[in-house]
Amino acid sequence: MSFRRDARRLSLGGAISAVFAAAAFALLLGTSGCGYHVAGRASILPSEWKTIAVPAFVNHTNRYRIEQRFTAAVIHEFLARTKYRIVQNENSADAVLRGEVLTIETSPILFDATTGQVTTMLVTVHAKVSLVGRADQKVVYENKDMVFRDEYQISSDVKSFFEEQNPALGRMSRDFASQVVADVVEGF
Repeated sequence: MSFRRDARRLSLGGAISAVFAAAAFALLLGTSGCGYHVAGRASILPSEWKTIAVPAFVNHTNRYRIEQRFTAAVIHEFLARTKYRIVQNENSADAVLRGEVLTIETSPILFDATTGQVTTMLVTVHAKVSLVGRADQKVVYENKDMVFRDEYQISSDVKSFFEEQNPALGRMSRDFASQVVADVVEGF
């Protein structure tokens, strides 16, 4: 019987040692710099910048007020994801983010099998975005052909189709803004 008690002590002691070893390894791993960062936290932008001006994007498409939606969404995304203050006056900003919506193309990708009507569209936006330091006019970020693609479902009900256009445009502008801010801030 004493043999079993000694074996239990050994296995319990081994288990405790294994737990302490695992905890020490996790602590060591957690304190070492592994080079990873939380998305949206690393920045290629100069640390002295506090304010960014975002004037209205230029619209080269035939879509009415698309530039207003994209500009508002980019401003909202900058405020939500970064520490920068967004201002309207370019002269009081540390940097200026300019954008142009070059083209918007839509193409059907899914159809209803019974009616043949389009149920899902692929929307492709080509835009130009640049971020320039105001003091030195140095280009910090530039993408002359930023391509954004996403799929959007369309209702087969004609009456609700027109009601869905604004919400779909809102979703698209938010998704576009998220990509723009990530690209600008993280340098992709």
